Amino acid sequence: MSYQPVEKLLVNSGNSVYKLIRLAANRAMELAEGKPRLIEKTSSEKTATIALEEILAGKVKLKDAENGKN
Repeated sequence: MSYQPVEKLLVNSGNSVYKLIRLAANRAMELAEGKPRLIEKTSSEKTATIALEEILAGKVKLKDAENGKN
């Protein structure tokens, strides 16, 4: 598994480790269910690693609970 800097990942998850874990887990499940990747090049075939790389690239973000926006 490749190393992803937590400090950079937290920026796209509302600076919450809990939200980051939830976001990564949900995206990894989507990938496992067959949803397409949002980035072309990845360092691994593992869904959790791909999810973290997508978050780091800014392709996956938390939805705003109040207005449903990303």
